[in-house]
Amino acid sequence: MRPLHIALAALVAAVWGVNFVVVELGLAHFPPLLFSALRFLVAALPAVFFMGRPTVAWRFIIGVGLALGVAKFGLLFIGMDHGMPAGLSSLVLQVQAVFTALFAALVLSERPGRTRVLGMAVALAGIGVAAVDEGADGPVLAFVLVIMAAACWGVSNVITRKAAPPDSLNFMVWVSTVPVVPLLGLSLLFEGWDRDAEALAALDRAGAGTVVYVAWISTVFGFAAWGFLLRHHPASSVAPFTLLVPVFGMSAAALLLGESLSPLRWCAATLLVAGVALTSARGVGSYGRP
Repeated sequence: MRPLHIALAALVAAVWGVNFVVVELGLAHFPPLLFSALRFLVAALPAVFFMGRPTVAWRFIIGVGLALGVAKFGLLFIGMDHGMPAGLSSLVLQVQAVFTALFAALVLSERPGRTRVLGMAVALAGIGVAAVDEGADGPVLAFVLVIMAAACWGVSNVITRKAAPPDSLNFMVWVSTVPVVPLLGLSLLFEGWDRDAEALAALDRAGAGTVVYVAWISTVFGFAAWGFLLRHHPASSVAPFTLLVPVFGMSAAALLLGESLSPLRWCAATLLVAGVALTSARGVGSYGRP
């Protein structure tokens, strides 16, 4: 890869890592399900009118929209709203690679070799260390919700792998149209009209800025740049840069939110990143970044 393209790949990883901090800031302005709905609404509009027709069948778009947009992001935002730290969320969510490999083995008959099995074991050990670091006084339910979000991400990865979209940006923009109505409905049902209306009525520049970041910068720019890199380089050259996401996420959370970075958490990060690298070897990659 050329130096400029390496810099672009690192920038995208930084954008996706910082996204977790922005999500935490946004949750101070919006209920989690409403915030997630706004993210996809702003990502889809007006971009969808410039994307042309979908390049894959609607069943794949709807499947990924529900698994990724409604389930994964809904659970992640709720988990973070219930106290899961931004930096730890960026780290724990990477266990999606293990779920992706497991679901691919079950659905796509992609039998994991010894390297991937070792990677799964190492990544799960990292999750165990992260759980120990969080301690008994940490938000256990929130931790579990983020693990469930990672599992849903694994489901969406397998559907995306099956769909094999030729244009990742076109695919993501159309996928973004799917979760809006379900998330708004769930928000009204569980968060209430009054709470949603209050959040929208109190919308200020800071709140609007978090929506713009997670929708246009993290989603639209991130996928446009990532798609550009994948069109010019092999996936094996581009995919490893996603391992930088939790590094940027944890560092940004420490710098901007004052989250602690204990030696045990760095140990968990090392194990998880190493495990994800091994699990993702030879083709089981990640689709649908945070």
